Amino acid sequence: MKIGIMGGTFDPIHLGHLATAEAVRESFALDEILFIPAARPPHKLGKLVTDEQHRLAMTTLATQSNKFFRVSDMELKRKGLSYTLDTMNELHKTFGRSTELFFIIGADSLADLFKWHAARELVEKCHFIATTRQGVDVEFSAVESFFGSAAREHIHRVTTPGLEISSTDIRDKVRCGRSIKYLVPEVVENYILREGLYRD
Repeated sequence: MKIGIMGGTFDPIHLGHLATAEAVRESFALDEILFIPAARPPHKLGKLVTDEQHRLAMTTLATQSNKFFRVSDMELKRKGLSYTLDTMNELHKTFGRSTELFFIIGADSLADLFKWHAARELVEKCHFIATTRQGVDVEFSAVESFFGSAAREHIHRVTTPGLEISSTDIRDKVRCGRSIKYLVPEVVENYILREGLYRD
């Protein structure tokens, strides 16, 4: 099997996440995309993150209409910080070593990949797909210099739909009483309003 991994805080999940995941799934002929909400991402320590059960619920609602999308709460169950390497190791135990894992990241994260926890080991254990937009150039030479042959074999780039949507902007809009229609799936919009999320 070939499984795509879409990680993130999903606070909230939006149409940009979904469109990117579907484009990657189709481009790389992946069998499914596994959305994994992060519990305590190391790069967001000290920042306020919405309760994990709300983020999990919104992610589940947003993905339920796509038969190729699934949601896992594995990182929410794990104690301590959420490191991608731990998640990949757990997924290999679950699906077996013959399953190929493709971790989806934004092009902006590609330049910082060498800073990730156990980065070289991580790139050896799974593929990375860096998503970019038409006309946006990704500097790959520094990445290739750090990771060597593993970069050429395990790090891929793909152009995806250029939806300029951010979770931060969505939270700000809700806080100001502005519309978030067509930025998130309708079921997510209804959930946010019903639960009173992002009001303060």
